[in-house]
Amino acid sequence: MEDTMLKERFDELAAYNRWANARLYKDAASLSDDVRKRPIGLFFSSIHGTLNHLLVADYIWMRRFTGDGPQPERLNQILHDDFEELRAARGKEDERIFDFVTSIPDYRREIAYRNSTGKTFHQRLAPALTHFFNHQAHHRGQIHAGLTIVGIQEPESLDLLGLQRSMGG
Repeated sequence: MEDTMLKERFDELAAYNRWANARLYKDAASLSDDVRKRPIGLFFSSIHGTLNHLLVADYIWMRRFTGDGPQPERLNQILHDDFEELRAARGKEDERIFDFVTSIPDYRREIAYRNSTGKTFHQRLAPALTHFFNHQAHHRGQIHAGLTIVGIQEPESLDLLGLQRSMGG
């Protein structure tokens, strides 16, 4: 019963991640490169910097989950200076995340990983996935606010309810 409920919830979050990122990138694509890269006080400076950070963090966590994938050097690394290359990489990673999450057979398995300071942690997969999706939502919220700061009057809504309603749920 518990695994069924977890599967339903995490599958929804994987779909939401893909959906929300597509909406965010649609709005970001309407901006000039200069505006996307302008420092506006976000934790990773600009919209572009924060979009890169989200991809960096997803690469790090997916490598922890699967043992495979890119291994960024630092959390503020600019993986793609070109927006369209970044957008394509984001789409590819979102599909990878969706495929991984929707095929998980056991949420109780433990993962072991080292953080950026080299400290080793052991954690069950379900709580790690909860952090993973929460971290994405946290930074998407910053980017969403950044879109407003740079002049987009009404950025696409990122409310999970929007995805749920579109799926008839």
